[in-house]
Amino acid sequence: MESFIWMDYPTNYRESNMQTLRIAVIACLVALSIGTNYALIGVWNVKLMDFIVFVGGFCFGSVVGVLIGVVSWSVYGTLNPQGFVLPILLATMFSEMIYGIAGGLVRKGFDSEELKSETLNAYVFFGTLGIFLTLTYDVFTNIVFGYVSGVNVILAVVIGFFPFGLFHVISNAVFFGLGCVPTINAVFKVTKGEQVENHKE
Repeated sequence: MESFIWMDYPTNYRESNMQTLRIAVIACLVALSIGTNYALIGVWNVKLMDFIVFVGGFCFGSVVGVLIGVVSWSVYGTLNPQGFVLPILLATMFSEMIYGIAGGLVRKGFDSEELKSETLNAYVFFGTLGIFLTLTYDVFTNIVFGYVSGVNVILAVVIGFFPFGLFHVISNAVFFGLGCVPTINAVFKVTKGEQVENHKE
């Protein structure tokens, strides 16, 4: 019944309403990214931000995913009781774009039926992808950390991985593997599935 009522509205009204809805969902993703970072501030390298940025990129395109990451780091990275070093902040901010860009690119070639059906393959795929994206992120940020700190780059990468990088990889594997499928489907459902049909270009 709801769909018939919805169709009674003029097309431009429906499009405007959907645009408003998408903006609201994106704003919620940004708020969740920042809020959960502060909530987990005492837990080193275990954050939901990477997962949320990826979901934003998958659902709304790489540009939106990148913006979610940049805005999140702009707030969390500067208003941080632990302080910040500008080169490292910039490195983490730009590295975070990896997740948003990857989300948009993966969406273009992903089988929507596997996503809707919530197949085991989909869960495994996202979990594995989370591991590789996190390794890429950590290698780059550890290189920058080594350069800024005057530490040998190879040593910085190795030390950065054990144990904190390992926590990052494992936690993201869990977040991506268990969270991507239901969260993406929930976002598509809220936005009336428009992105499922129209995002492939």
